[in-house]
Amino acid sequence: MNKRFKRTLITSALPYANGPVHIGHLAGVYVPADIYARYLRLKGQEVLFIGGSDEHGVPIALKAKAEGVTPQEIVDRYHFLIKKSFEDFGITFDIYSRTSSEIHHQTASDFFRKLYDKGEFIEKTSEQYYDEEAKQFLADRYITGTCPYCRSENAYGDQCETCGTSLSPLDLINPKSTISGSVPVLKETKHWYLPLDKHEAWLKKWILENHKEWKTNVYGQCKSWLEMGLQPRAVSRDLDWGVPVPVEGAEGKVLYVWFDAPIGYISNTIELLPNDWEKWWKEEDTKLLHFIGKDNIVFHCIVFPAMLKADGSYILPENVPANEFLNLEGDKISTSRNWAIWLHEYLEDFPGKQDVLRYVLTANAPETKDNDFTWKDFQARNNNELVAILGNFVNRALVLTQKYVEGKIPVRGELTDYDKQTWEEFIGVKKEMENYLELYRFRDALKEAMNLARIGNKYLADTEPWKTAKTDKERTATILNISLQITANLAIAFEPFLPFTSEKIKRIINKETLNWSELGSIDLLKPNHPINQPELLFEKIEDETIEKQIRKLQDTKKANDSKELKAEPIKENIVFDDFTKLDIRVGKVLECTKVPKADKLLQFKIDDGLGGRTILSGIAAHYKAEELIGQNVCFIANLAPRTIKGIESQGMILSAESPDGPVSLIQPVSDIPPGSKIS
Repeated sequence: MNKRFKRTLITSALPYANGPVHIGHLAGVYVPADIYARYLRLKGQEVLFIGGSDEHGVPIALKAKAEGVTPQEIVDRYHFLIKKSFEDFGITFDIYSRTSSEIHHQTASDFFRKLYDKGEFIEKTSEQYYDEEAKQFLADRYITGTCPYCRSENAYGDQCETCGTSLSPLDLINPKSTISGSVPVLKETKHWYLPLDKHEAWLKKWILENHKEWKTNVYGQCKSWLEMGLQPRAVSRDLDWGVPVPVEGAEGKVLYVWFDAPIGYISNTIELLPNDWEKWWKEEDTKLLHFIGKDNIVFHCIVFPAMLKADGSYILPENVPANEFLNLEGDKISTSRNWAIWLHEYLEDFPGKQDVLRYVLTANAPETKDNDFTWKDFQARNNNELVAILGNFVNRALVLTQKYVEGKIPVRGELTDYDKQTWEEFIGVKKEMENYLELYRFRDALKEAMNLARIGNKYLADTEPWKTAKTDKERTATILNISLQITANLAIAFEPFLPFTSEKIKRIINKETLNWSELGSIDLLKPNHPINQPELLFEKIEDETIEKQIRKLQDTKKANDSKELKAEPIKENIVFDDFTKLDIRVGKVLECTKVPKADKLLQFKIDDGLGGRTILSGIAAHYKAEELIGQNVCFIANLAPRTIKGIESQGMILSAESPDGPVSLIQPVSDIPPGSKIS
């Protein structure tokens, strides 16, 4: 949509304050958001960049309980660590605040109350598990039990960590409270729901018709959700940590964290600009952008816009340029397994090398698919690109200036055809950079910036000023003048991506301020302008340094393996007659499809030799549905049917989970006919 905007409001996903931030966070959200904010500021545009910590919810309450401290102590610890990490990496928030602040509690409370008074919520009474010993309702994560799919005995009320299936507490077999260990009882409780189905029609038009320019991964995920049909979503829960529900009779209830957290963007803006915040959130000439990871697409494209629309006074996001995930050395980043590179630890091992990491994460950004960070690639990009291309050109240009023209910008003579050709190519790169930046394709924009340095290197190599210095001082002066103009331009081009390096270049060339409109100018530095002594922008990273980081990760993997490779304890003995009650058979998979709104759940149509049956299994994380069609599986045929996600599952498919995590189906040879009994 080609709208004209006066200002741009940028928000970035609020990191959850129950741990530090890692490279995945930086690559997926915060560096891209910072690149765009810096780019707009360089262009002289009015921009506001909002960030903050998400500090409510069950995981924080659980962590506090486990450590014997208050939730506030937990969020205080991590909020300031996260904030410092962002500052250290040059993330230029205009404000970085938090959802435990008084102003946020008031803003979120007022937001809920307005929607409540307008009748925008549905009030429902339902049965929920209650701990009679602790005298409190239990949030999903406060309940554990046996998974109905894989039979793991440590499943949570919202998800089985073993097979990955999304659950409801009522799905659990033999549930128990994690607070007291007692068996919970069902008790009626009242909650408020946002009827997303009421907003479905306008959301379809707004996204599917009016925002086809959104990134494919964002548009596709929204389309999938909208086509499956939206359902009411609870906005309150029984918990004592969070924003209290501002309604009489709602004691012991807080706003659900998914409802509370995005309001943090608004409350943080109010905290920064108490008298001027509304123009950023309520005036149509403001462009609102949400930078997030793919796990937050639905909340920022469907749920939060529905909240804003229900209020009626807010603008809606113009774009949500979400990224995919960054993996680490071929494995998914996991905070629980410590499989991550934490930002504060990176700076301990690589002091002063913030820009190296910013560069590598941008060059390898997961913009369209999940990407992988490896230490070898980190080293190669530093040595072969930052050192050998960008650093090499700038250093050569500056050293030659000190050597041949006494450290001052020389007077430029008449340009040759090659000089003009070089500069035309240079200006062309600027246009490409702008196109990519406006499309949030920062990886491609960075490539173009590096191409400017390549142009500079080629220019120096082709013109050879160290040779002309002996025969033609005027020509040498022209070559060095152009090389120094390129250097000044590089300070502009790289400022959004490598802000510390850009500042260093500006300091060396003795030029404090440069803006985007000057990019491509051949007259940034005037004749006789003095420059300072050159210093290296980057240094080579040796194999030994990288091997140390790899060993560190290998030690982490070994520690994890030593924990995970222990087989689960054997259950209590049963008598032979109990085993004979199980009717285990061979079946052939006729059809296999993913279950909507259940990422880890597959629906099987099984030929059981008796007319066929449907069985659900939580193995979608380990198998693609299409690859199972035609294969034989083993299943329990006489397990009582159970309705899951509205589908009756008539049995259980058998699988084996190895101690290190992977799940494998138990599959007999293909020539055993369906219906054959296993004994």
